[in-house]
Amino acid sequence: MGDILGLGVTHYPPLIGLDQNMAGILKTVLRDPGLPAKYRDPANWPEQLRREWGSDEGKTAAAAHRAELVRHFRHARNVLDEFRPDLVIIWGDDQHENFVDDIIPPFCIHAYDAIETKHRQRDQSENIWGEGPDTAFRYTGHREAGKYLARRLLEQGVDMSYSYKPLHHSLAHAFLNTLVYMDYDRVGFRYPVLPFQVNCYGRKVISQRGYRASLGHPLTDEQLDPPSPTPKRCMEVGAATVRAMRESPWRTALIASSSWSHAFLVDKHYQLYPDLAADRRLYETLRTGDYDSWRKTSLAAVEESGQQELLNWFCLAGAMEELGRKPDECEFVEAWAFNSNKCFAVFQA
Repeated sequence: MGDILGLGVTHYPPLIGLDQNMAGILKTVLRDPGLPAKYRDPANWPEQLRREWGSDEGKTAAAAHRAELVRHFRHARNVLDEFRPDLVIIWGDDQHENFVDDIIPPFCIHAYDAIETKHRQRDQSENIWGEGPDTAFRYTGHREAGKYLARRLLEQGVDMSYSYKPLHHSLAHAFLNTLVYMDYDRVGFRYPVLPFQVNCYGRKVISQRGYRASLGHPLTDEQLDPPSPTPKRCMEVGAATVRAMRESPWRTALIASSSWSHAFLVDKHYQLYPDLAADRRLYETLRTGDYDSWRKTSLAAVEESGQQELLNWFCLAGAMEELGRKPDECEFVEAWAFNSNKCFAVFQA
């Protein structure tokens, strides 16, 4: 019987770059012609956003934010190393990278033998580690475990997609960044990896290429894509994954990777800052193990709060509920100027 560890982390893209560029998404929004003129003036922003923006466009606050995130990643890596998994399954999203116009699966297990990949082009300049655009990252896959999990999910009534090789991109940034940050100190990542894609961006994955829309030209419902899986369905998939891996021969680490609400998806805040209130409410229910509240969360509520990527965490929540576990450790990292809040959680085996 396979032991199971649960971890919740983020794959926050700006952590790759330099501190002076960490507020880059906010700067992009400020250049949007559709942003009301009053919000171009920081004097009209919430106090917390003004404080992080400061007098240097977020550079000082970014250094503190980085230090906090790195502290959590180092701790998560220590927990992972102590567990010594045979397999690491990562629930992550694909933002119009490997899956584009030709196919968008709700879920897909990447049962690769091996993975060789590079950062996205937008993440290659001014890398915090000084790694150039030709830097390749190599990881061990686990086709056998991928085939096993896909089969067991299908047997449980989950219509699961799977792949043995990439389609358009060797590895979406949600997975690569997770692995890179879990190895922030570059000591190597030796555990076999099984990426488990979730179509988090749903209605905006093709129409907005998994990113933001101009404030002056929001897309109509007719222009948007079909929706993503519901939070409830993601929890069911997570529970089914646990049932499969618990009966497997592998010690398995289940990792959900995403930041929480994304400012560039929160139009009610003019994309300037994330939905702190919605994130805090969901965090409190996670901290106390109130999984019923997670299951009752509607997809409409997720989309309105820019929490699309949290569908990865809904998979983890369903898995941990199936195991009867609450978080042993759980911490919310608030951010206003840096696009998204973050959360880190540990569910010990």
